[in-house]
Amino acid sequence: MTSTVAPPKPPAATAAGGAGIALVLIAQLMIVLDSAVVNVALPQIADDLEFTPAALTWVLNGYSLAFGGLLLLGGRLGDVFGRRRTFVAGLAVFTLFSLAGGLAPTDDLLVIARALQGFGAAIAAPQVLALLTTSAKDEAGRAKAIALFAAVSSSGASIGLILGGILTDIASWRWTLFINVPIGLVVLALVGRLVAETAPRPGRFDIVGAVTATGGAAAIVWSLIGAPEHGWTSARTLGGIAVGLLLLVALVLTERRVAHPLLQLHLFNSHRRVAAFIAAVGLVGAQFSTFYLTVIYLQGALGMGPLASGLAFLPLTLMIFAMSRVAPRIAARIGMTRVLLLGATGLTASFLWLSTLTETSTYAGAVLAPFLLNGAFASLVFTSTTALGLEGVDAAHAGTASGLVQTMQQLGGAIGLAVIASVYVANGTPGEAVPGMREAFYAAAALGSLGIIASLTVVLRRPSRGRSYVTGRAAVEVD
Repeated sequence: MTSTVAPPKPPAATAAGGAGIALVLIAQLMIVLDSAVVNVALPQIADDLEFTPAALTWVLNGYSLAFGGLLLLGGRLGDVFGRRRTFVAGLAVFTLFSLAGGLAPTDDLLVIARALQGFGAAIAAPQVLALLTTSAKDEAGRAKAIALFAAVSSSGASIGLILGGILTDIASWRWTLFINVPIGLVVLALVGRLVAETAPRPGRFDIVGAVTATGGAAAIVWSLIGAPEHGWTSARTLGGIAVGLLLLVALVLTERRVAHPLLQLHLFNSHRRVAAFIAAVGLVGAQFSTFYLTVIYLQGALGMGPLASGLAFLPLTLMIFAMSRVAPRIAARIGMTRVLLLGATGLTASFLWLSTLTETSTYAGAVLAPFLLNGAFASLVFTSTTALGLEGVDAAHAGTASGLVQTMQQLGGAIGLAVIASVYVANGTPGEAVPGMREAFYAAAALGSLGIIASLTVVLRRPSRGRSYVTGRAAVEVD
């Protein structure tokens, strides 16, 4: 006997409106900025909980490891069990362990709380894009929702630095975690009224795929974030990467044979999507590393405190949001792949400009202008890589595709920070901020050039009409 699962009815008319989109975007912003919000508070955390220098990095890495390693699993859970339900579960975990982290009395408990925050974020984050496409009213609304998602994702780290500086200066480092609690509770209270559920798709869950995907991604991220400390040729680094790659090979072999695969391999059949993934790895890695370098420069060379160094990112953040409003119109005129090429070129140029920083540079004279350039083109990069990553994806696999897009971004961040931190340390002078900075920004530009090359491989091909970059019932032609 065959049963048919009827899709659940949307809660109310507002479920298709702007309130649902805004609510989901608020949650996305909270998840993304949490990877950076504690950055400027690390010295205070180290003093308060008596962290060793090596252990302190795990306040950031614990979150990144769980987040990056579990995104594919989170995406598939949403496809199987319903995206709103999965989003609520993940956000509840994230909110609970934000509270636990803020209350943590010891260094070990804080690191554990941060890892469990990352677990909750990995379950919730892949559902965001899928929920956005079902909450928008029409094609134009979906295109704008994707642009806003890209703006939130690309500006989240810089907003986190601003917010972290403010909270640390006026209150305590603990408020960089406590701030998530009221926001999370509000989203959890309203999401059932404003966001429609998607139909669950019952079927056998791919346990082997879940283990290999999670283990492979986690092993690679773990190896990369430890590479600057342990060395790129150490047994820890090379062994961890090898284990991760072997698990991912096992994943591919498994997914070819199972009836309900965790990872839909057909998502890699599109040259445009693969190019977007490659561009995301290079450009996101370079961008996150730029935040790391400029915080060091602002505090170490210019003598700014947490609040001032956080506010220094405000122009960059405002430029990202300004450009997010025009990105869909630019895409409609020149095509999404050309938007990616334009964004990759401009973002790479900003890294090269920042490489000119010296001991005598000033914020207004040498940092502000490349920040504005960076913000303008970062929005185009995140919009295009997100849109191309979801292009032509069936609604049934939107959660998996969203998890894959964000996995590439997280892997890019881990790879970029590991590579560029190693270059900075290798060329630097202990106790001085500026030595090594030029070479590190050159490395960021080299990573950014991956995005230029990847986008060129698509732009120079014969264009194909009728491609869509919005999932769901309707599509928008971009090339």
